[in-house]
Amino acid sequence: MTSNASLQSRRIAAVPRGVATAYPVFAQRAEGSEIWDADDKRYIDFGGGIAVLNTGHRHPRVIAAVREQLDAFTHTAFQIVPYEPYVALCERLNALAPFKGAAKTILFSTGAEAVENAVKIARAATGRSGIIAFAGGFHGRTMMTMALTGKVAPYKKKFGPMPGGVYHLPFPIPQDGVSVADTMRALDLLFRADIEQAHVAAIIIEPVQGEGGFHPAPTDLLEALRKVCDQHGILLIADEVQTGFARTGKMFGIENSGVEPDLLTIAKSLAGGFPLSGVIGRAEIMDAAEPGGLGGTYAGSPIACAAALAVLDVIKEEKLIDRANALGDRIKGELTRFAQRNDTVPMAAIRGPGSMIAFDILKSRGGHEPDAEATKRVTQAALAEGLVLLSCGVNGNTIRLLMPLTIPEPLLDEGMAKLERALVAANG
Repeated sequence: MTSNASLQSRRIAAVPRGVATAYPVFAQRAEGSEIWDADDKRYIDFGGGIAVLNTGHRHPRVIAAVREQLDAFTHTAFQIVPYEPYVALCERLNALAPFKGAAKTILFSTGAEAVENAVKIARAATGRSGIIAFAGGFHGRTMMTMALTGKVAPYKKKFGPMPGGVYHLPFPIPQDGVSVADTMRALDLLFRADIEQAHVAAIIIEPVQGEGGFHPAPTDLLEALRKVCDQHGILLIADEVQTGFARTGKMFGIENSGVEPDLLTIAKSLAGGFPLSGVIGRAEIMDAAEPGGLGGTYAGSPIACAAALAVLDVIKEEKLIDRANALGDRIKGELTRFAQRNDTVPMAAIRGPGSMIAFDILKSRGGHEPDAEATKRVTQAALAEGLVLLSCGVNGNTIRLLMPLTIPEPLLDEGMAKLERALVAANG
C-alpha cells in the first residue's frame, strides 16, 4: 500500500535534491481548503500551493470549464492554429489592466516565463538593455529571472555567472532600517556610478515582495519610481505573479498604491491550479516585438485558458476581492492576539494588504534578531496539527498565510486554532 514513507523513499531515489520539498507528506486528494495525504491524514491548507489557489482546490466552476474544454481539444499551439479561449482571456485581462489606455496581453505557462518575456518586451520597446530590480525580490529560477532575483542562496548558488545588465537596489523595510529615501539615494548612486538612465529599459518590482518576506512596497516608493521612469523613458514592470487576482484586496497588488505600471506579469492564481501565466501591457509597448519573437509551444494552453476564464468569473461572482479584505482584517486581529500571549514564540511585524499576510518570529520579545530555527519549529508543529504553513523571508523567519480566499469560516477558525497551538508548541 502506498504511504508517505514509501513515496518519500521513492522520491529520494528518483528526484534530484535540487528541487526542495517542504514536507515529506504526499497529496492524495484535495477539495476547497483541505488536503488529504497518502496516509489519509487531513490538513487545512494555509499555503495555497504558494498563492496559486485563491479560488481553492478544484473549485467546481473551474473543474467544469476544464472538462468542457477537454471534450473539445487539448492542444494545437496558438502559433499554429489559434483558439477562442486564448483570445477571450486576453480580452478579459485587458479590461482589468491597472492603467489607462489600450492594453494587450500575451500568455505563457510559468511566472518565470512571464518575467523573461516582460524583459524581452521592455528591451524591444525601449531599445535599451539595463534592468533594475530589488534586493530580496524573487522573480524566478531561469537564468534571467535568477539574475533579477535579489537573493543568492539558494537561488543563484552554483549557477553563475548571471546574465549582465541587471542592477539591484535596497528594498525599503522598516524593521531592517531601510527607508524609501535610502532606496532613492541608492538609485541616484546607481545612475552616477554604474549605468546611465538612457541605457535602462525597465525597473521591475513586486508590489508586495513574496519570497523576500511579504514586505509591501511603500506607495511613496512606487510614486517615486513612476516619476523617474516618466522622466527618463524607463518602463515600470509590476511583478504580480504572487500578488495578483484578489490576494491583496485588489485585483492586482499595485492598485493599492494608485500607481500605474507599463507592464505587469501574472501567473499563479490566474488559472486555479493549471499552469498559465502572462504579460499585460500598454498596447504600443506590447507590439514592439517582431512577429515570432514571442510565444511558446504550450504557452496559453486551451485547458488553462478555460480554467482562467472560470477563475475570473468566480472572483467576480463570489466577491473575492471583498472577501480578501474581510479575511485579512480578521486574521491580523487574531495574530495580534496571539502575539500578546506570553507563551508563544516571539512574534512581530504583522503585515500585508488584503489576505497576503505575514509576521516575523524573533529570538526575544521586543527584540530584532530573527529566529529561523524557531520558524522551522512553528511550521513543523503546524504540520503535526494538520495545518500546511509556509515560511519565507531573506532571514528565514517569516510565516506567510496564503489560505484560499474561498475558505469557509469554520475551516478558517479551525486553521487559526491550529496555528495558535503551533506557536505555543514551538516555544516549548
